[in-house]
Amino acid sequence: MTLTQLRYLLTIVKTGSFNKAAEQLYVSQPSLTNAVKELEKELGITLFYRSGRGVTLTGDGTEFLLYAKQLYGQYENIMEKYGRNGSHRKKFGVSTQHYSFAVKAFVDMAKQFDMSQYEFAIRETKTASVIRDVSTMKSEIGVLYLCDFNRKSMEKLLKSAGLEFHHLIDCQAYVYLWKGHPLAEERSICFEQLKDYPCLSFEQGDDSSFYLAEEILSTNEYARIIKANDRATMLNLMVGLNGYTLCSGIICEELNGSDYRTIPFEDDEKNHNSVMEIGYIVRRNTILSRIGGLYVEELKRCLGIA
Repeated sequence: MTLTQLRYLLTIVKTGSFNKAAEQLYVSQPSLTNAVKELEKELGITLFYRSGRGVTLTGDGTEFLLYAKQLYGQYENIMEKYGRNGSHRKKFGVSTQHYSFAVKAFVDMAKQFDMSQYEFAIRETKTASVIRDVSTMKSEIGVLYLCDFNRKSMEKLLKSAGLEFHHLIDCQAYVYLWKGHPLAEERSICFEQLKDYPCLSFEQGDDSSFYLAEEILSTNEYARIIKANDRATMLNLMVGLNGYTLCSGIICEELNGSDYRTIPFEDDEKNHNSVMEIGYIVRRNTILSRIGGLYVEELKRCLGIA
């Protein structure tokens, strides 16, 4: 098995056709077909179903594709770090829970590059999608948190996905609300004070569990709760309905504006505070690209730990 064969395979999957892949790779179709046949013979599996409409992956091909992407991606990372600069557009992606500091770090990282030469992507998304994106190499880095409640389940999920967690910072829970909220001037807020206001939570999908929640203290009983899919809607609900959410307290005013407040959450006997361990995830035993390394440095700077 060669890197050339893997590149051929990935191009065929991308184009859905041997003809189109051969054109894109500047090789003859017989050469491309022979390379795939040799790879299939070596692996002992059939990679593609062939028809007049093109090609589709077999079950074995779909499984092998994941490993091929990982292996070829590692090669590209090494070449990006040690090889000569190429003229092709380099790709870099981040998937994150809904953190403004993660977006700010991405902005500060992207400003250091000629963006016409790169294909950047940042995805604020569900917790399960953060894990899946990094596992399938859609994104190089994911940003999420662990706590005493979700740690065992999350570490199991990360291990099964071939990922590892890197600690950045520990945070206590804060109440996040807008400046016009009746509780906005409190020095601290306890759970009893929040009972008359809707708790805002990011939607995690129909099959989600408490362990995937982005908000700390997700197992508490909330009299009023509203689910939202994006950060802009969450902020609108804070203003329109005097809603609140529980977060890390790390807010980027440069992106979110100065109309919002973070106030320490005051725990009690029934509702204990908890530490949020914020960090980033990457595939196990991988070498961060140069862009990935710069992004992590910007994350640390935004969190005040650089």
